[in-house]
Amino acid sequence: MEFNVKKLASDAGVFFSRAMQFTEEKLGQAEKTELDAHFENLLARADCTKNWTEKILRQTEVLLQPNPSARVEEFLYEKLDRKVPSRVTNGELLAQYMTEAASDFGPGTPYGKTLIKVGETQRRLGAAEREFIRSASISFLTPLRNFLEGDWRTISKERRILQNRRLDLDACKARLKKAKAAEAKAAAEHELRLTQSEFDRQAEVTRLLLEGISSTHVNHLRCLHEFVESQTNYYAQCYQFMLDLQKQLGSSKGEIFSGTFVGNAESASPAGVTSPPAAAATLPAVPTIPVVPTIVGVPNTVAEAVLNPNEVKPPASGTRRARVLYDYEAADSTELALLADEMITVYSLPGMDPDWLIGERGNQKGKVPVTYLELLS
Repeated sequence: MEFNVKKLASDAGVFFSRAMQFTEEKLGQAEKTELDAHFENLLARADCTKNWTEKILRQTEVLLQPNPSARVEEFLYEKLDRKVPSRVTNGELLAQYMTEAASDFGPGTPYGKTLIKVGETQRRLGAAEREFIRSASISFLTPLRNFLEGDWRTISKERRILQNRRLDLDACKARLKKAKAAEAKAAAEHELRLTQSEFDRQAEVTRLLLEGISSTHVNHLRCLHEFVESQTNYYAQCYQFMLDLQKQLGSSKGEIFSGTFVGNAESASPAGVTSPPAAAATLPAVPTIPVVPTIVGVPNTVAEAVLNPNEVKPPASGTRRARVLYDYEAADSTELALLADEMITVYSLPGMDPDWLIGERGNQKGKVPVTYLELLS
């Protein structure tokens, strides 16, 4: 017990001495041992690395999990060293709702069929998102956390020790200046040599740790490349999934409309209006666009059925240039296959579905989907 009291009194004296030295330095009443310029640069570089690593880590967490409540939950599970429960992604939840809706509306109906196709794509998007989050967490977030919770804590601890050693050293220098008697000077000089040795040794330890920041940058650079690769693969998968879905919907659009809306149009036609088959049968030999009765809100699919793009002539005015955004594979002989980034001439004809245009490339001609084009002036 006596030993503990003495140690407590000694520690209190050291603390008081450091506090006095620190206060006098802040007030400009005491000298401060300055570190060399290289050491100061290492300290500034370490602080900069720590600050930006924290910001990048936090924002990447927001990118991967926008829901703040979910992030808090994951943080608590991590601190409790427990496995984070699997969470359904938004895409997978949307796929579930679409599939259930298709079951209620009828999976054989045009709307039900489309809901099933879109739902399956959403499920694949959700699975790709889950894999991207898992990969990014392992290859990018974990190394950043390890630096902040491991290497940086060690560096901070050694820097605090170095700060205390410097305060002790400057306090000894101050006592040596104030010493008058020869014995007091001798004791102060001996204490100064000891504190100087401890300060130099701690400065070397801290310097080595700070120089290790360069290795940290190399490691984080490698992790950043892996993160970019994971993100590239994720967006490439999403692009391919949506492209496949767009092709499925584009190829089935005419079938869906012809199976539903045309039948409704025929039954709803008022008396005295020529029916679509009769209009098709009375087409003249010269390739012109027939005038087919149109019901408001119903696509004029009969006009498309009788339209042969290879026989029509472009209008005198109204043609435009367009750049192809994606590759497109023609579903039949009436469509024009497209290659991404190529330039074609497009125009519309009376009675055409507004989602389609006539496209020309040299001697080739056919229908093209508007969603695959960027119309230019």
